[in-house]
Amino acid sequence: MRAVVLHVFGPAENLRYETVPDPVPGPGEVRVSVRAAGVHQIETAMREGLEIGPPLPELPAIFGGEVAGVVESVGPDVDETWIGAEVVTARGGPGGYAELAVADVSSLHRIPAGLGYEAAVTMVVTGTTTVGLLDIADLTSDDVVLITSAAGGIGRLAVQSARRVGATVIGAAGGAAKTADVRELGADIAVDYNLPDWADTVRDALGGRGVTVVLDGVQGDKGRAAFGLLAEGGRYVTIGAASREGFRPDEAELKERGVRFVDALMLLLEGQDRPADEARALAAAADGSMLPAFQTFPLSQAAAAHAALESRATTGKVVLVPDAHR
Repeated sequence: MRAVVLHVFGPAENLRYETVPDPVPGPGEVRVSVRAAGVHQIETAMREGLEIGPPLPELPAIFGGEVAGVVESVGPDVDETWIGAEVVTARGGPGGYAELAVADVSSLHRIPAGLGYEAAVTMVVTGTTTVGLLDIADLTSDDVVLITSAAGGIGRLAVQSARRVGATVIGAAGGAAKTADVRELGADIAVDYNLPDWADTVRDALGGRGVTVVLDGVQGDKGRAAFGLLAEGGRYVTIGAASREGFRPDEAELKERGVRFVDALMLLLEGQDRPADEARALAAAADGSMLPAFQTFPLSQAAAAHAALESRATTGKVVLVPDAHR
């Protein structure tokens, strides 16, 4: 089969499109003919050899745990009725950047009718994280919500959901095109946070109202600026650091302003019921209450996909599609 292999940690171009042996499903596993594989932001850091999350893999390595496709064979003790099933898993790897991947049968979800492979693989991690984030944020119609990286996979879903509960939504994204996308999603205010005066633009647009909740997936300087827009008694909820620059308000400032800091990603890692929330996320996409957005690249162009994601040139979830199925 064809797969994307990393032999040496480093830049995106170190990802090589090669021929490798087909994987063999073991006991309790299935082999999936991959139709779509999700790319996660943290994989770009791991590719560089940065230890900022999961342990680094032994090299050579094939990244990718988010896979959607068709079960084409099963391992020992697995019911053969799985063969031919359209499935998605968030725990299929590593090994998803390939034409074939193995996954534990217990991790599989059957893809709901009418949901495509790309949408399913978008929702199984990005959607699941968003579902958990929204549970933690507990938004109401009284909230004024500022969402950073609002044109990203989580951000777009969060904008939709915040609008659905009746909150006032401010979407911050990078560049005119992404800002326009956020406005089309229904954000009441859409702002380009690459502009130096973007926080002032938000203040002016709110006309004296304060931000009650920040959902921040960027951190760094943009996170600091977003935090500065919070009214007293607000909630600053982080869900990652796309900038690769941390930001955490000091305890004295939090206390002075009565702001609550919530590390949502840590809470989710510690306590989320992932299988149940994966099912919720897939169901939400299937019934149209969440509309996933994704940008596809051929599997053979995984290096370009990583480079685009790192430079923040993508919109929505980045998804690899094996060249034979494009």
